[in-house]
Amino acid sequence: MADKRARPGPRNKPPHSYRSPSPYEKAEETEIRIFGMHAVEAALNNPARKILSATMTPNAARKLEEPLRQRGLEPAEASPRDLDRLLGSDTVHQGALVVCEPLSEPSLADLAAAANEGRPIIVLDQVTDPHNVGAILRSAAVFGCAGLVMTRRHSPPLNGVLAKSASGGLEHVPIHLATNLSRAIADLKDAGILTIGLEGTATEALHEALPDNTPVAVVLGAEGKGLRQLTAETCDRLCRIETTGALASLNVSNAAAIALHLIAMRRKN
Repeated sequence: MADKRARPGPRNKPPHSYRSPSPYEKAEETEIRIFGMHAVEAALNNPARKILSATMTPNAARKLEEPLRQRGLEPAEASPRDLDRLLGSDTVHQGALVVCEPLSEPSLADLAAAANEGRPIIVLDQVTDPHNVGAILRSAAVFGCAGLVMTRRHSPPLNGVLAKSASGGLEHVPIHLATNLSRAIADLKDAGILTIGLEGTATEALHEALPDNTPVAVVLGAEGKGLRQLTAETCDRLCRIETTGALASLNVSNAAAIALHLIAMRRKN
């Protein structure tokens, strides 16, 4: 059923339909902004995403005519300068903005069940850069991840820059926000998931440690800090990505993409 065009403002919402805002979200971010052509198109095409309003330039509205029509939405017209004033002059909005509800949050058991069907899980230990998390979400969507686990605090809000960097991945990868990451990792282990922490100083190479059939969760730490001590101690194993060049470290989003590729190749073989 197509969404009716709505204006921001108080609404009556079924209490079971949408997750409560995370503690790191500001109150006004319970209605979130998604901008950029790919991110907006993915949101419009996601039936689980409740769209409240749309504001676009005429050019962007033409490019998104079909998903807007499917939604029954007629966007408010705006100039690029109008959107600059609304979102900030340094925001690359590409003429498209939607205001929407947060997606419902999956349980850890939901992600574990999907992982037991052969799809990996990515776990992020206080990775706070929205560009990095967005890029990781994009790779997770490409490689068919079961989901992403992040800390409920010390993680970026699931909108804006993160959504644009994910290029639609935010709509395809379920995200669980853990209050206690070490407990979440322990729960994954109890569910039969092999948890592998990526650590540059580890002695075991990831491509040698990956099992043939065991479901896997890859745990990555923030750039610079890496995995926190308790996080590393909770993982089943610590592994490194084999490198041969002059530089020994990788950006966290690149490390995630390489790990997911290695898992995909092992699963295929």
